[in-house]
Amino acid sequence: MQNHQCGPSCSHHQTDAEPAIKEEFNEAHHALLHGLPTPEEPAHDATSATPAALVSAPVKIAVQHHYIPVNAQTILWGYFSKLATPVVKIDSGDFVTMETLTHHANDDAERMVQGDAGAESVFFWDAKTKNVNRRGAGAMDAKVGAGGGLGVHICTGPVHIHGAEAGDVLEVRIVDVVPRPSANPLYKGKTFGSNAAANWGFHYGDTLTEPKQREVITIYEVDASGERNWARAVYNYRWTPQTDPFGVVHATIDYPGVKVDHQSIVKNHHVLKNIRVPVRPHFGTIGVAPAEAERVSSIPPSYTGGNIDNWRIGKGATMYFPVAVPGALFTVGDPHASQGDAELCGTAIECSLTGTFQFILHKKADLPGTPLAAVQSPLLETAEEWLVHGFSVSNYLAELGPDAQSTIFTKSSVDLALRDAYHKMRHFLMTTQALDEDEAISLMAVAVDFGITQVVDGNWGVHAVVRKNIFPSAD
Repeated sequence: MQNHQCGPSCSHHQTDAEPAIKEEFNEAHHALLHGLPTPEEPAHDATSATPAALVSAPVKIAVQHHYIPVNAQTILWGYFSKLATPVVKIDSGDFVTMETLTHHANDDAERMVQGDAGAESVFFWDAKTKNVNRRGAGAMDAKVGAGGGLGVHICTGPVHIHGAEAGDVLEVRIVDVVPRPSANPLYKGKTFGSNAAANWGFHYGDTLTEPKQREVITIYEVDASGERNWARAVYNYRWTPQTDPFGVVHATIDYPGVKVDHQSIVKNHHVLKNIRVPVRPHFGTIGVAPAEAERVSSIPPSYTGGNIDNWRIGKGATMYFPVAVPGALFTVGDPHASQGDAELCGTAIECSLTGTFQFILHKKADLPGTPLAAVQSPLLETAEEWLVHGFSVSNYLAELGPDAQSTIFTKSSVDLALRDAYHKMRHFLMTTQALDEDEAISLMAVAVDFGITQVVDGNWGVHAVVRKNIFPSAD
């Protein structure tokens, strides 16, 4: 790419690869934005856009490529913040490659931390030093640890986009997603991830066998080259009380990054034999900073994104976020090798990944009369579909008052999330396809799929999916 700015480990996106990157993305990206103005032309009025034929906005040619390695200085652990110092400042159109780590890597440190300088930097914790002290948006003197685990995801960033202001829309194109290989020579060519059937899982306490309330970790192996498109289980174990380096005992999984002492667990290697789990790498937590609080837990998703946990947010997809603060302050984390809709037991296969993103800023003044004028919450576009995301409380930070970050955990409801998804899809169809309300309601019943995104993130999610090919072609 022109003016390429990359770290020493970057070899997959060099200057001469820019045309291939753009071609690869454009093959997957059937864009949403027919009628958006180019820098040389004014915005169309509402009647000039063709709502059923949506194409991409142009992007400047001179772009830069930035690289953000993951370490203790390039992450926020467990929270979004409008006050956070940006790791990098970019222009609209630029590419950024961002390394991300799973906060569950210490479930098997030998496979997922050992020998990895970035992971060792983030997870380092001994009796005297904790490289990343705050983990979550909670109190620094919380009994379980600084930040209280009110937010758990390791979020790389933030990225500041020049010119971004409240009311704008940020388009984030996911150009590439690759696994982070194990740095331990014993596991060369392999990547590993952890699935936790945890105390916040929908299943917890509703099991057939005793003990009813148990937490089970399953370690999965993934091909680091990406050539093998399935994962296999390696072993599982029950969580036992773990003592962190500061002497706090964690009877349950209640604080992120606690290293599991493998002398204290019993491994069962006879699990999920001959079962192949499809790999679909994606980012569970992705979004921009909210305006309502200085620090916001990474656990409940909201109108600016966050812990959406939709497995479709992977390579070739595009996310659209309403900008709430200057610079937008984009962060990404909670990388997954695979996840099913609902993420029922508590987590996906939590697996460190590296993503390459392109950022396109759409200014508020250019939005009227275009489909993006309707974007007030995270909107996902894939090659074949559009998806809106409903939550139990759409903007819980604004709707639930000063104690919103704790109150939201008592408000989770699939019914509420479905109602919100219905409202958002109705609005999407009426705005982008020029349907009246009766048409939109009929279409939702016969051609829109509603699915449970997740029931584990405090603010439960339902997504609504509509296929693009049901609408008239742009041609």
